[in-house]
Amino acid sequence: MSFVLFLHSALRWLILLFALLTIASGLRGMGGGRIFGKGDKRNALLLLICCDIQLLVGLALYFGNGWLNMMTTNAGEVMKNTAQRFYAMEHNVMMILAIVLVHIGYSSVKKSIPDQSKFKRLFWFTAIALVVILAAIPWPARELIGRPLFRGI
Repeated sequence: MSFVLFLHSALRWLILLFALLTIASGLRGMGGGRIFGKGDKRNALLLLICCDIQLLVGLALYFGNGWLNMMTTNAGEVMKNTAQRFYAMEHNVMMILAIVLVHIGYSSVKKSIPDQSKFKRLFWFTAIALVVILAAIPWPARELIGRPLFRGI
C-alpha cells in the first residue's frame, strides 16, 4: 500500500500543475480573440487523465485501507472523529466533485461553440475544481489531518 500512497501523493502535484496551466490558458483565451488550439485542449485533457488516474488510485487506498468497512460497521464513531471523517467522507466527496467539474469543463471544449465560450467554461470549471481540490488536500499545516507534502521521500 505504501507505493499506492506515494503515487497518490505524487499525482496531486501533476494535477495542480495541469490545473494551473489550464486556468492560465483559459485566462489568456478569455482576454482576447485567440483561437482555441490543440495546446489548450491538451492541457485540459492531461488534467482530466491525471484526475481519473488519481481517482482510481484513491479508490484503491479507500478500499485497501478499510475505510468502507469502517463506514458500514461503525459510521457513527467515524463521523465523530475529525480525522477519520475527513478521510472516510469529506476528502472523497470533495475530490469526486472536483473530478466531475474537470470532466464538465473538458466536455465543453469538445462542443461546437465559439472559442471564447470554450475558454470561459474551461477556466471557470477548472478554477472551481482547483479551489475544491485545494480545500480537500490534507496539507501539512492542517491540524489532525495534515500529511507531508511529499510522501515516501
